[in-house]
Amino acid sequence: MVAVTALRSTLATALANDGVWQVFSFPPASPIANSIIISPDDPYLEPQNNQQNSISPQANFKITIIVPLLDNQGSLNDIETFLVSVFNKLAASSLNIRMGNFTAPTVLGVDAGQMLSSDLSISILTTWS
Repeated sequence: MVAVTALRSTLATALANDGVWQVFSFPPASPIANSIIISPDDPYLEPQNNQQNSISPQANFKITIIVPLLDNQGSLNDIETFLVSVFNKLAASSLNIRMGNFTAPTVLGVDAGQMLSSDLSISILTTWS
């Protein structure tokens, strides 16, 4: 298990895909296309009884996937490819992850223009130290 204080960077490393998308282990000031953003979900940390005499934190994150909004078919194809890649990277990681569902793609309007985004909620059993 990874300590909760190092979990964001460990998760970012597991999601890295150089040349395809940029991973932010924290919400950036301005989202950019072709990126993955890791942010706390609500509730963020939940104590869990994973053994008789041990209480470990479960960390909840929201993984936001962002692609350019160019045209309906191309953008949906791009975000679906990213969703599958993110799922496979998380499934292959050594992290104790429970994955939720991907949200339907939505248009994200920011200063840099319009983008298409989808969120995935995940939970990871971790340690306090």
